[in-house]
Formats: sequence, structure tokens, C-alpha cells
Amino acid sequence: MRHKSQLLETVSIAVMASCIGLGTLSLAQNASTPTGGSTILPVPEPAFSGVIGRKVSESKPDYPPAITAPKGAPNVLLILTDDTGFGAASTFGGPIPTPSLERVYQHGICYNQFHTTALCSPTRSALLTGRNHHSVGYGNISEFATGYPGYDSIIPKSAGTIGNILLGNGYNTSWFGKHHLIPDWQQSAAGPFNQWAGGLGFEYFYGFLGGDTDNWHPALFENTKPVLPPFGDPNYILIHDMADRAIDWIRNQHAVAPDNPFLIYFAPGNGHAPHHASKEWIAKFKGKFDQGWDKQREETLVNQKRLDIIPTNAVLTQRPAQIPGWDSLNADQKKVYARMMEVYAAAVAQSDYEIGRLLDSLEQSGQLDNTLVIYIEGDNGASGEGTLQGTTNEMGELAPEPESLPYLLSMMDLLGSDRTYNHYPVGWAHAMDTPFQWTKQVASHFGGTRNGMCMSWPQRIKTHGEIRSQFHHVIDIAPTILEAVNIQTPLVLNGTPQKPLEGVSMVYTFDDAKAPTRHKTQYFEIAANRGMYQDGWIASTTPLRLPWVVAGAEPDPDDFPWELYNVNDDFSQAKNVASDNPKKLADLQARFLIEAARYNVLPIDSSFADRANPASRPNLNRGRTDFTYYPGTIRIPEASAPDIKNKSFRITAEVDIPQGEADGVIVTQGGRFGGWGLLVLDRKPMFAYAFSNQDGDKYPNQNKYKFRIASEDALAAGKHTIAFNFAYDGGGAGKPGTGTITVDGQKVAEGRITLTQPLRFSLDESFDVGQDTGSPVIDEYDAKMPFKFGGTLNKVDIHLGADRLTPQKRGELEQLKKDFALRMQ
Repeated sequence: MRHKSQLLETVSIAVMASCIGLGTLSLAQNASTPTGGSTILPVPEPAFSGVIGRKVSESKPDYPPAITAPKGAPNVLLILTDDTGFGAASTFGGPIPTPSLERVYQHGICYNQFHTTALCSPTRSALLTGRNHHSVGYGNISEFATGYPGYDSIIPKSAGTIGNILLGNGYNTSWFGKHHLIPDWQQSAAGPFNQWAGGLGFEYFYGFLGGDTDNWHPALFENTKPVLPPFGDPNYILIHDMADRAIDWIRNQHAVAPDNPFLIYFAPGNGHAPHHASKEWIAKFKGKFDQGWDKQREETLVNQKRLDIIPTNAVLTQRPAQIPGWDSLNADQKKVYARMMEVYAAAVAQSDYEIGRLLDSLEQSGQLDNTLVIYIEGDNGASGEGTLQGTTNEMGELAPEPESLPYLLSMMDLLGSDRTYNHYPVGWAHAMDTPFQWTKQVASHFGGTRNGMCMSWPQRIKTHGEIRSQFHHVIDIAPTILEAVNIQTPLVLNGTPQKPLEGVSMVYTFDDAKAPTRHKTQYFEIAANRGMYQDGWIASTTPLRLPWVVAGAEPDPDDFPWELYNVNDDFSQAKNVASDNPKKLADLQARFLIEAARYNVLPIDSSFADRANPASRPNLNRGRTDFTYYPGTIRIPEASAPDIKNKSFRITAEVDIPQGEADGVIVTQGGRFGGWGLLVLDRKPMFAYAFSNQDGDKYPNQNKYKFRIASEDALAAGKHTIAFNFAYDGGGAGKPGTGTITVDGQKVAEGRITLTQPLRFSLDESFDVGQDTGSPVIDEYDAKMPFKFGGTLNKVDIHLGADRLTPQKRGELEQLKKDFALRMQ
């Protein structure tokens, strides 16, 4: 371990080395360079080749030629699933049946040493740009951006995407599902839109913008327009909707332009919390995981060896001591935790089934033979963010008390439904990463970065059902596509000179299983978890913040111990040989700093969800205390909405109440799992506040985390001013306060809200006026969604009081995070 002074000296050397070119350049590793396409995009307009005379009869017309893809260029179907570890899918020996992934494998090849970055946005940015995630501003997820080039969530104009390149060379392009590459503060109707799908080169987008979404009430966009889910349809689920939309797009595109190749990026969010699945899919897995996570790891290892997915000498790594053994659990814990895994398996399996429908569509239209299918099973390892016991609400983990076991038992039959934002226990995540150590976030170890990946292209890849064991990384996908379609990387895109790609094409592996790997060097880093791979060796830091401790732990990066593995002989990183090879370890540590300086990894930051507060980033509302909204304003993301947290505030609505139906939402933010709303229910004004989904006033075994302040008197017909005033007690973050409702200046209700949200209400739900486009804050209006206001809403004014977090009190917010971290350990 280096002292800080030594680290600074080494960084200085690394920076100089980077400047004079001592670091490895991936381009030098790539032996094949495409020759088709244009080096300048958009393609410059050609000169007019006709003749212009004095009259039409003396002239000759000419149209500029259409931009076309290289002759015979294949379609590309790029599939990236979410939070699914190496040991989850049956194709890679796991317990979850994935016949569609198997179909790709049996018509092509699979890779057992393919790597991601260990986290969502970083992997997605690297996938689409062909550059390392820090090179394109995604050292962490969009919601955790910080103001450094490697972490600001701003993709530089010098790093065009595979969408930009293929679109500029005659392809049609579309994107379905998860985005997660838009800066937090740019997700509103005000834009800018350069990092929305259209700006990244995709002509059509249908999906959600953030890291996850409620699959029953998804926060959908079609291009840049909000789309409401079909409320009241009991069979609706997002993954089926996505597949339908993608199939329709494929059919329409082929019908109109059958000679135009396409790029489809299909990115379902199913493996990510919330683990939502249809009841019939959940039922398929009843009892399948009663044996527990330890036994499941053993069974998966046997399957992986039987299928030749891993070498016969691969070792099952030990379970971290912080994760309880299955046999140490009581009967009720086993019952609940097994059910949580059943629901997760259903979500992943249902996603694979819908992907199969896309493949069927391509086969039926005769397009599958000349389609390069790239199916990446997971954007990182399985997620350990569900805590040691799992949860019914991913966003409720900052509650004063964890969910009780009786409560979890009472919710078992609702897991996977719209009543939960559920996640499974860490033990299952670790099992889904078999045979490796650790989970998502842990970029130092293959449990965080190793993902199964298969490719097929019947017209070009003639081998079927073969494994490829070359070391590769997600930055290699874009170069692979470009070589496959014979389109070169542009030197200039939209007037901006382009950075070289940092990945290596994998086309050389298509015909030669034994070809030496061309990706010889790769760094890894997420939240100070670091890894440095070179020529079969990897140096890895030991995690000092556990993946399920998402806030309150910020160990000094210099305090992380280092491990060393020879993965030529030790497939699973099971044997730490650092003490036997100090020189090799030192070489790789120095190499990491060279790569870190080259690719914007510095400064290294070990914090994680502590970065989540939108107020810490650029914000359109900074300095504003007064806001006015009108009906029809919907889907304002939390980062662009009035920030009512940790302060007093006042909401005033000018309404006209009719003689008839008058109920509905006046204004709301968030929903069932965290949020608030001013509404009229039974003609009575009410303010509802949800710290989480637990509702002690309505249901047994639940904490009181929902609050209702309501008038006892119905509103008379006519014009009214309805106001809600919240007087925050102060004294720190997340403190109580008193809420008062007035109608035409007269107090009609008052009550205490004893627990308020200190950081963030939701990852996917929004601020809406006149209706609720997501989940309901309280169940009383669930059946009436989107619960449009029945009267006339003229306007809503919101006034924010002073932030009650004085410099002295801000320490209390930090202490809240630390208390949470201790509880999670």
C-alpha cells in the first residue's frame, strides 16, 4: 500500500507518461480497419452535377445521391440486459432459463471472458461510444455525477456513438428501453436534448430515461414526448410493450425500406430493481430456490463446468463473511428470501422470452441470416444493493428502521407486483455471480465486471455453439460492429474532431477460437474499487465499502489493500498471489495510474449514493424560491422540480369546483414508494406524504411512513384558493414538521409529518400538475389513476422557504448517512 506522498508522486509520473504516449493505445492492438463509409459526418453535400440554363428546357436536373450503407452490410440487433450476473442465465450454467440467449449461442458463439464496467451508466456509455467510461464523463451513474471531466455525465462531442456513425452512413436506428445516459439536470422538457437518444444518433426512442422504472407504471418517453402507461390494464407490463414496439418498428422499416440495414438497441431493465414480473412467470419458479444461495452456487459451478463455460480447474470463491450462510437463517427468512429470488428469476426469464419474440420477427421476415445479434446478459454483475435481507422498496432504505420480517412475510404474495419496488438479498446477488467474488459496483473483481455475452450472424459466423475465451471488454462492441459493417470511425462528426476508439474489434475471434487476445490491457474503476488487467494478470483492490452500504461510507482510496491474481491459471480470481509477486503487483499499480491519468479516472472518489442529491449538480432552479405551474405540466424530473426537502414550503392552488365530480390530483411528486401530493378526495382537500410504501395507518405489520392531512368538510361548488403550508421544524435533515391546509384563507386541517425525505423521493417518478402519471402516493386513488383533477385548475404556485440546513446542521445529514451505513453492515 502506498503512502499519500508516494501516490501523488506516482500520479505525476503517470500524467507525464500519458502525455508522451507511454500508455497502451487500444488502436495499436486492432489489426483490422474498416474502409467503407465517410470520414466526415454528416457526409458533405456534393456539388450540383446537373446543368442550370436560362430556361428549364436548357437545364438538366440532378438530385444529390442518397447516403447508403456499404453493400451487404448486416442489420445489427444490440441487446443489453440489466443487473444480471455471469452465473444467472442457464446458457452460462445458471438457474434461470434463457432459451433466447441459448438460441443466439447455438447459432453462433459465446464469450466467457467478456467484461463490463461494474455499473449501469458507465457500461452503457462505453458500449455506445467504444471508449472507456471515464473518457466520456461516466465514472459513475448520471444521478451521482460530480464536476470533473471523468464524472460529469456529459458525453463529449468528440466521442460520437455507434448510433451517430451508422445513422450517418445510411442505417436506420432505434432504441428501446433503458437510457440512463442523460445528465440529471437535462431530463426535462427544457432540454438540451443532445444526450437524449436522438442526439446520440437514434432516430426513434421508446423507453425510460433513468436507472430504473416501475414496470407497471413506467415513466415512458417516445422520443422526447412523455407517454402515459395504459392505466387500468391488468395485463400491461413494460417488457412486453417494449417488444411490441420494437417488432412494429422492424416491420415498418422493412416494409418501406427493405434494402436499408438497421441498428436496434434493445435495453430492457428487468434484472434491475424493481424486480417486476407477470404472475404467470413468477409461478413458474415456485420452490425452485428453496435450497438457498450457498447450494445454488455449488450447483451452478457444476453446470458451468459441464457446459464447458468455465475451465474444469476453476475454483468456487468463498462467500464474503459479511453475507450470512443460508443455513444460519431461520425458517421465515428462508421463506421470504427464496420468494424474492423466484421473482427475480421470473423478471429475467420474462425478459429473455420477449427478446425471443424479436428474433422470431426477424426470422419470419427473412432478415435474421444477415443480422449481427449481440446479446450481452447484464450491464454489470448482479446487484447487491438490496441489503442483507432484501426489500419491498429500493428507495426506502434510508428509513429509521429496516423493514421487519413480519412485514416482509405479509408482502410475499405482492412481490413483483405494482405494490412493491422490490430487490432481493445480497446472498442471491452473490450466487448469481458464480463462481466469482463480489457483485455490481465492485469493479476490482469479476463478480462486478464479468458478464455472459453471445453473438450470432448466420451469414458470417459459421461456427455454432462454440466458446470464445479471449479477454474482452464492453468498449470492444462498437469497434466490432464497425468492422462487421465495414464502416470506418469518422475523423470529424458534426464539426467536431473525434477521439480514437479505445476498444478492439472482436471480429478476429469469429473464425478462430484459439486466436491470441488483442485486448491486452484494461483498467477498471468504480467508486475507488480498482482493477488493472494486463496479459493475464489482474491487480484488484479489496472493497472497503460493502456494495449494500450505498451511503455514509467514504474510505480513503489510499487505504484500500491490493490483491493480485494470475487469471491465466485462476479463472475465478480465487487465489490471491500478491505476497508472492510484489514486483508484478507494483507494476500493475503503476500501470493503473498511467491509465487513470490517460482516461480521466482522477480524482478517485470512494463515495457512492452520497452524491445523489440533485442540488449538488447544475440545476435550472438554483436560487429560485417561487414557481408557477399550469395544468398539463407533467414528467418534470426531480432534479428540475421545486426542492421541498429540508425546508418549509407553501403550495397554493387556484381552482374552480363544479357541482359534480371534483376529485383528483392538483399537484404531486413521486409516488407510492416516496413522494407527496395535494389532492381533492371525496370533495375534501388533502395533503398526502409518503416516506416509503409502508403505511401503518392502513395495514398491519407496517411502520407509519405515510401521512395524510385532510379536511373534514367538503368543498362547495365555486372558485377557491386551496393552500398547504408546511412549517419545517429544522434542526437537521429529514426532520418533522407541521402541515396546514387552508381554503380561502381559513384553516380546515392540520397535522404532523414526523418523518421527511432528506435526499431524494424517487429515481423514476416525476412532478406532475393536474394528474399523477406514475404510481399513487396513497392507495385511496389507485383505482382512479391517473386521477386527473375533476374541477378547473387555473394554476399552482409553490414558494420555498429558506433551506434549514445551516452549515452547522449539514453535519447531521452526513451523520444520517453514516448511521445508515452502520445499520447496513
